[in-house]
This record gives sequence, C-alpha cells and structure tokens, in this order.
Amino acid sequence: MDNKEKYESCISEAHLTETGFSYTLSLINGKYKMTILYTLMCFGVVRFNEMKRYIGEISYKTLSSTLKELESDQLINRKEYPQVPPKVEYSLTERGKTLIPILDSMCDWGEKNRL
Repeated sequence: MDNKEKYESCISEAHLTETGFSYTLSLINGKYKMTILYTLMCFGVVRFNEMKRYIGEISYKTLSSTLKELESDQLINRKEYPQVPPKVEYSLTERGKTLIPILDSMCDWGEKNRL
C-alpha cells in the first residue's frame, strides 16, 4: 500500500463527529457563544443587561437562549437573586474556565494576523 492509498483509507474511515475537535466546536459554535464566553472571561461576573450592552446587536431573545445553552452545557453559572427588580448574574464555571487558554490563543492569533 502506497502513501496515497494509506491516507485515503484513513480519511474514508475517519468520523469527524467523533473527535474532540467536533465536541468542542459543538459547545462553542454559534454566532454569540464565543463573544459571551470572552465577555465572562474578561469581566468575571456580568449581569444580563450589561452583557446585552457589551454585545450590542444581539436581541434579548437570542441572548437569553444562548445563555441557557451555555448553562446547559455547564460552561456558565446563572445566579438569580430574589429581589425586585430581579437580578441575575452570569459567570464562567470551572469547566468554562478551562476554555480560557483557547480564547486567549484566538485573541493572540487575531492580534498577530489582523489585516
């Protein structure tokens, strides 16, 4: 078997959906997920309306559903305070904090390769 046949065999048997890359991407893929995670990485604890102001163009509905997805994936904490008006704060979980090196690397790459 030559190298070409060897690589074609590997590719034909590969299943990208079964890789760590695919799993990570499934958690952070989405128009605003990385922005939300980056915001929490930079500012620590952020309230809903602060997040909305920081991101800007996101709708309240989209922000709410995206935060729920990130919470469901155990990447962020949601802490609700029993008061009027309601107060809700978001922060990274310990699991979410493990994404910080990835986010930092992306920031570094963007700064070095910005056109």
